[in-house]
Amino acid sequence: MVAAGRFAPGHLGELTQLVPFEMVDDALRRTGAVQSRVRLLPARVVVYLLLAGCLFAELGYGQVWHRLTAGLHGLVVAVPTASALRQARQRLGAAPMRALFDLLRGPAATTATAAVSWRGLLVCAVDGTLMSVADSAANLRSFVKHRCNHGAGGYPTIRFLALVACGTRSVIDAVFGPASTGETGYAARLAGSLRPGMLLLADRNFAAANLLTHLAGSGADLLVRCKSGRRLPVRSRHRDGTYLSQLGSLAVRVIEAEIGIVTSAGRCTGTYRLVTTLLDPHRYPAGELITLYHQRWEIESVYLELKSTILGGRVLRARTPAGINQEIYALLVTYQVLRTAMTDATDTIPGLAPDRASFTIALQTARDQVIQAANVIADTVIDLVGTIGRRVLATLMPDRRVRTKPRTVKRAISKYNARGPDIDRTTYKGTIEINILDTGP
Repeated sequence: MVAAGRFAPGHLGELTQLVPFEMVDDALRRTGAVQSRVRLLPARVVVYLLLAGCLFAELGYGQVWHRLTAGLHGLVVAVPTASALRQARQRLGAAPMRALFDLLRGPAATTATAAVSWRGLLVCAVDGTLMSVADSAANLRSFVKHRCNHGAGGYPTIRFLALVACGTRSVIDAVFGPASTGETGYAARLAGSLRPGMLLLADRNFAAANLLTHLAGSGADLLVRCKSGRRLPVRSRHRDGTYLSQLGSLAVRVIEAEIGIVTSAGRCTGTYRLVTTLLDPHRYPAGELITLYHQRWEIESVYLELKSTILGGRVLRARTPAGINQEIYALLVTYQVLRTAMTDATDTIPGLAPDRASFTIALQTARDQVIQAANVIADTVIDLVGTIGRRVLATLMPDRRVRTKPRTVKRAISKYNARGPDIDRTTYKGTIEINILDTGP
């Protein structure tokens, strides 16, 4: 069952139940984007077209339209030209997509608290990545090409930073803009989405005193890796080998440890220095914090799913900065509803970790549901799992495999031939040896 008349193509298959018509209409009202008259392409339909465009990132919008209307048997639907579709997207603008993302963003609800929280704190991560955009004159006026060893890269790039709930990989907030601004320049804008009860994990690039002080001002706690050569004054020592120090005006606890990972493939070691605002060594043991820090790499899986699984390594379609804003928010909404559907499914099995769900299976099943225009409106009997959830549960991913071998750099332009095992990046299911180092300046 779909909407009536000219609104019929406005759906996202089964995912429409997570982005219902009422939610889209509310976002349109909030941003003043509701059309004064019902056009051939109503604003609500254009919103769903943009979301479907993210499910079918390899297709042009004309072909995406054919997917949206393929299952509307017996209904008279419009056949818009490419120009009409482009003008409809331009009329809509980015504001409704941003409003829709604001309605949907946040940690996915789950009863699997052990998979998403640690000692009552929601485990989150922040990091950045680069995304390529179309090489158009309009984009080049706002975005620069990323430089490499042989000059400028092939496409202009934007810098994208996300704040992610590690256990469910759902997006709490995101910011983006020209790559000429660094990660720390964007990270402060995410502080408004941090709350007390969160524990934020970040890498060494974010260990700037002013930035950490600003982020800690939100009430969230921090666990950040710090460069080993940085001078940190010792204010007092704890019996577990950790010590209290100061980063600018921020009081932190410093944990230095040697970590060894032993598996059937061998043993690798590394030295870590972490700083945290969790100052109580009894309530927040150092060994557990070191093990927990590995979850920071869940955000890399988010970027893999966005850039490789959804986009397939392609550049963003839009050829103007305004279009880029619109497309990225559509991408975030699409990703978030897929993650929500996956978490809803895994939540039906007590104790099942959300990361056992396959994002690829969820994406491909959602595409099928769009083509069939299936399950657009829920029946009177609510199905919390749905077709997407059943496919996900039928093809659960196994536990992660051990990876301790060096990773070869295959690109010929790289000046590095290979990299050794990195404790921070290693996916492990072996024995972890943690030795807290009683060191300090």
